[in-house]
Amino acid sequence: MRVRPRPARLLVRALLAAALAGGLVAAPAIPLIDPDAPLGSPAGLAPGPARADAIRDRQYWLDEYGIRAAWAVTRGAGVRIAIIDSGVDDTHPDLRGAVVGGIDLSGVGAADGTRPVGSDAPDHGTMVASLAAGRGSGPGDGVIGAAPEAELLSASLAFGPEQRDGDAQVAEAVRWAVDAGADVISLSLTRNTLSWPESWDDAFGYAEANDVVVVAAAGNRGSGTEQVGAPATIPGVLAVGGVDRAGRASEAASSQGISIAVMAPSEQLVGAVPGGGHVIWQGTSGAAPIVAGIAALVRAAHPEATAADVVTRLIATARPVTNIVPDPLYGYGLVDAAAAVRAELAPVAENPLGSVAEWVALNRRADAEARTVRLESARGAIGRAGHPGTDRIVAAVRPVVAAIAPLAPVGAAVLGGSLLVIAAVVSAAPRFGRRARSG
Repeated sequence: MRVRPRPARLLVRALLAAALAGGLVAAPAIPLIDPDAPLGSPAGLAPGPARADAIRDRQYWLDEYGIRAAWAVTRGAGVRIAIIDSGVDDTHPDLRGAVVGGIDLSGVGAADGTRPVGSDAPDHGTMVASLAAGRGSGPGDGVIGAAPEAELLSASLAFGPEQRDGDAQVAEAVRWAVDAGADVISLSLTRNTLSWPESWDDAFGYAEANDVVVVAAAGNRGSGTEQVGAPATIPGVLAVGGVDRAGRASEAASSQGISIAVMAPSEQLVGAVPGGGHVIWQGTSGAAPIVAGIAALVRAAHPEATAADVVTRLIATARPVTNIVPDPLYGYGLVDAAAAVRAELAPVAENPLGSVAEWVALNRRADAEARTVRLESARGAIGRAGHPGTDRIVAAVRPVVAAIAPLAPVGAAVLGGSLLVIAAVVSAAPRFGRRARSG
């Protein structure tokens, strides 16, 4: 049962549609990639399966990051986490009963998002889901997620030259997840660029307007993502970097950038794979769902908390790694589930990581106005009579043109025309500056 109040979604959707409709132009598609693909085998996995009797013992983060301690308060019941990835195999013993809804946006998967898709890393979504809300396969056996009683939603995507536009799949998946009742959205993918298409403005703005916590992987240096990429660069999104077992930023599995919020384990991870097996893997693709599960614990423990409150709890209770907070590599520090759940914190008025709606209102409009203002100002200045700046320059140029005209008519015409254009640009320049600053 959902007890957390949320704005009426149909009304919010109508308002967003009215504000944004007609102004969105799809950017050229940039392929989305699995941040972990180059590690180990093509799927980013260490060779060979992990032994079944060692699975739970390998989950060091349950104790070292306060997750097991947080379970004394809640295990995430009543909260929904959307896994937007390659699909989740809900028949895996560790995930049986966890997936309560799904969709396929790739066009090649099962309608309910439970058949892994994609030629590069079809196992990825199941691995991610197990770290967020795995149930384990028995007492002490199998992978157990950070929020083992949370419900999962699965949106299956497939990226590649022969697949549907990846940007469109992500945008549709985010909006579907919100409508399906997600409290937390987990995105273990990167666009590998700082920017994102305008279609994501609408989708992530929709999640923000409907009070959904969005968590995204920062990406991995080992796969060529030196700098954090979208969606982890979108304002308001909780970007998760990765650390090794010792709590140091992972050389292979964590990009860096000022948008990183918290760090979580990204090496020596164990995850469930389709068909019932397990693998050892690494990457911020694993760190993100761990944090998404912790966000679910916070939402379950504090059903009155807004998404902004949840984000605030996660960053305010993180354990700083350096004297600089936020640090460009570590963000606010190492996530601490027990502290995030138990801390006494007052509600906040806004998301400390920013607002995508405010960013869109400022930046998309500024880009459009800059282009329009420059064209209109230039057209208004050229040939305009009576402007004092133009008159003074023309007066100074006229004797020169008159003097050389008898000697070189063609040259004089060219010179005179060039100087008049310069005069027009000089007169227009102050107006450009005033308009740009006021915008």
